[in-house]
Amino acid sequence: MITVCSLARLSETVERTGARRLVTLISAGTEVRRPQSIAADDHLFLAFNDITAPAEGLTPPGEIHVRQLLDFVGSWDRAQPMVIHCFAGISRSTAAAYISACALSPHASEVTLAKALRTASPSATPNARLVALADTLLGREGRMTAAVKAIGRGADAFEGTPFTLDIAAATDRP
Repeated sequence: MITVCSLARLSETVERTGARRLVTLISAGTEVRRPQSIAADDHLFLAFNDITAPAEGLTPPGEIHVRQLLDFVGSWDRAQPMVIHCFAGISRSTAAAYISACALSPHASEVTLAKALRTASPSATPNARLVALADTLLGREGRMTAAVKAIGRGADAFEGTPFTLDIAAATDRP
């Protein structure tokens, strides 16, 4: 299972879930203390800004970031939970959770996975650039982008409530 949270809720979420893998998607220079229960090799740290188009002085999500995420998730044995977090737990982390679900379930419907994300998190607003890059890399032919667009912007929030995306349950639905 994949659990998503904000930076402020990272330690308690890792402890509560028993996660042993961690993905951090955050702006460069933001201090992130890796919980002691997560080995350094089991922590992917991706530094970029939460933007959807290039902007001067900011680092947009790029193909390299998505490739690193896909490689990291692809090497996950799923024996123990994984936590994915960003600063607020709303945009970068929810995009990464959705991308991970699509990568780990290559035959699952993008719409089904996007609806599972919305059900799990009313505030989820996946970063559109991350999703579009993954859509191309995974050969989903625009279906990921369309599915995320269909669920729309999430409810306004300063910080998302931690949630778990159960990939197996989402893909078992008719």
